[in-house]
Amino acid sequence: MNKITLRYSILIAAILGMAMLRLIPHYPNITPIGAMALFGGAYFSKKWQAFLIPLGALFISDIAINFIVYQKFVLFHSMWLGVYGSFALIVGLGVIILKKINAKNVIFASLSASLLFYIISNFGVWVVDPINMYPNTGTGLFACYIAGLPYLLGTIFGDFFYSAVFFTAFELVQSRFLVLKPIKI
Repeated sequence: MNKITLRYSILIAAILGMAMLRLIPHYPNITPIGAMALFGGAYFSKKWQAFLIPLGALFISDIAINFIVYQKFVLFHSMWLGVYGSFALIVGLGVIILKKINAKNVIFASLSASLLFYIISNFGVWVVDPINMYPNTGTGLFACYIAGLPYLLGTIFGDFFYSAVFFTAFELVQSRFLVLKPIKI
């Protein structure tokens, strides 16, 4: 196996592994999806792969969750555009912020990812709320963001935790097995 194939295979396995961790019972929003998006953005040299592979893994895990947990086959939900759009933007954060991977950049990217997801997803809830829990007014939007604060805390914790685990693990493995280092062209 050449360097590119082995590295690529391990990156895909890591992304799929992170996606499947969503199937394990967890506290709300403490999942690896933010870290998964940042990881893809940081490590795939071809940017189309940085977006396609994490988004594909998110989609596969969504189908599995809907089928296994909710026992229904649902491909899309009312919030899918906001969720996948914010996820793609988080991959973009990984591409931009994590050109140099170090603790400061990973922490900054992780916090940025959490806040971005919070802003977009809560705005989406306010816009498409099927039960009209939040009126389409400034007060309704504010109430929606306030109600989302407990989920923001879970997202921040999950993004920090999983980013720390997966970035540290991959950097350590890369330093031990030089065959996994990216090829400089």
